[in-house]
Amino acid sequence: MDVPKLTEGSLKVIMQGGQIDKPVMQVLGCKLLPSGNSSSKERYRLLLSDGVNYITFAMLTTQVHSGELSSFSIIRINKYVSTVINNTGKSEKKLLVLLDIDVLVDGSKLEKIGEPLQLPDSLEQIESSNHSNNNVSNVSKPVVSGSSSVAPKKNGIDLNSTSLQDCLHNPIASISPYQNKWVIKARVSNKSAIRTWSNSRGEGKLFSMDLIDESGEIRATAFRDLVDKFYDMIEVDKVYYISKCLAKMANKQYTSIKNDYELTLTNDTIIQPCEDDIDEIPQTQFNFISIDKISNIVTGSMVDVIGVCKSATDVQTFNAKSTGRELKKREVTLVDTTNTGVSLTLWGADAEKFEDTSNPIVALKGVKVGEFGGGKNISLIGGSIMRVNPDIPEAHKLRGWFDNDGMGLEVNNISARTGGGNFQTEWMNLRAVKEAGLGRSERGDYYQVKATVILLRSDKMLYKACANEGCNKKVVDLENGMFRCEKCAREYPGFKYRLLGSANISDWSGNQWISMFSSEVEKIIGATAEEAGNAVQMDMNALAEIGNKANFKQFVFKCRAKYESYNDETRLKTVAVRVDTINYKEYNNHLITRIKQLMSE
Repeated sequence: MDVPKLTEGSLKVIMQGGQIDKPVMQVLGCKLLPSGNSSSKERYRLLLSDGVNYITFAMLTTQVHSGELSSFSIIRINKYVSTVINNTGKSEKKLLVLLDIDVLVDGSKLEKIGEPLQLPDSLEQIESSNHSNNNVSNVSKPVVSGSSSVAPKKNGIDLNSTSLQDCLHNPIASISPYQNKWVIKARVSNKSAIRTWSNSRGEGKLFSMDLIDESGEIRATAFRDLVDKFYDMIEVDKVYYISKCLAKMANKQYTSIKNDYELTLTNDTIIQPCEDDIDEIPQTQFNFISIDKISNIVTGSMVDVIGVCKSATDVQTFNAKSTGRELKKREVTLVDTTNTGVSLTLWGADAEKFEDTSNPIVALKGVKVGEFGGGKNISLIGGSIMRVNPDIPEAHKLRGWFDNDGMGLEVNNISARTGGGNFQTEWMNLRAVKEAGLGRSERGDYYQVKATVILLRSDKMLYKACANEGCNKKVVDLENGMFRCEKCAREYPGFKYRLLGSANISDWSGNQWISMFSSEVEKIIGATAEEAGNAVQMDMNALAEIGNKANFKQFVFKCRAKYESYNDETRLKTVAVRVDTINYKEYNNHLITRIKQLMSE
């Protein structure tokens, strides 16, 4: 058996700060490091030999590309980082972190090669051994040019220096609560909004940021006064030198970051911008799953998803029942190559800023899986990352699929709600709805139908609503220039127009009266509530004309049917929760599928 030649003497050069291109070494021992938390990212401590020397302090933080790693295996190290950590206050210890390796020969067929001598772990001992003359083959020693303007890296870390650039930089994977003398060079992949809290112990504010380098990721959080100190300074996608943070066990309930530890900024924390060599620091790392798999994922799990925005609702404003606080949200339907759709809930500023024109690609990291009415959905939480039209291969592939085929395909929406728990919003005709007796479930039954507007009632379609942004209640005109909202118990010098629609829709099988809210009525009449109100001010008959223009137009109505009791009378109420123009390519695909089903019966 041909055994690859070890890159003899390479360990000493690497541990002294030199660079060796893809050295070949032998693993003399391999031990899984204990983890204090349920992390899916395993780390191993290795005993590494180059045939001349061996070290006892190497860490493997990546998955092995090929073969099985065991004692006496021959490996090629494709990417690595050497760094310095503090050995519990005694001395500075050199650490070799392996970021990318290949197993060349299985260790079960080999024995130890040569009689390597241990290379000291201590930085001082390594430096004092420079006079020794070990033979080195296939090794390029570090070159120091007298004319170079670049200062050599400091072997130790002087955290009192004014600049962290010249210090040795530790990989994120080496950070733990057991040593605190380190400097990392990391990119900010995400920054949360400032959040506040108030409880029996006091009140305060915080923000968090996700940091990434070649070795991994970690979350850092700032509290109280440190929010004012650092928040405006930190920018997403920028690279920073960071030191003097407190490392502790990560709370996996609130983060999808694959690291056992997280950082807390302190009064001693140093953060400095980095302008040089930032391309070597990777961008946000995603671990995407296809949308169809979300239906089988446990509620509350955190996932990474990428999809095309097929549609989005308008921003909805409402008050939380528990606190009365005003909330804003928007529902975005994402689809992917599995012809599956899922509803993404955006809140607050994310909902207001999101642009759904041109069907953007949306990449999501760390979104939470939820469930409502039998359907699965996803939503952004405090630490989630959202990238719109990112420059990554998955986004380009998805764009090509959607523009060529996906735009017109019928989608299985796993977020749609039905009384029977079926995930898909079912296509039904109006006669089938009545025959199935829909509307008797506790939360109502959902279906969609292609139908024609036969009559849109316009006499009570427009009303004057409360001027408060979070309220849509009808106001009373006090006829003195003021308008009173009974819900808000306030008077305002103005109002806003809102629409409330009632229409009779029909398909080939029958007809049905439906109700619609303002955003859906606007789609039917092709005008906003404000435009309709202004038209009425100019001409009292304008509303009837606007309503007549909607008659005999066809749309896809996504309806919620539910029986309600009023004055001891139970009757069916159908609300069109969404109205869409007809995508004929998608609808024709549905018809073809249905014809095939009928032919096979």
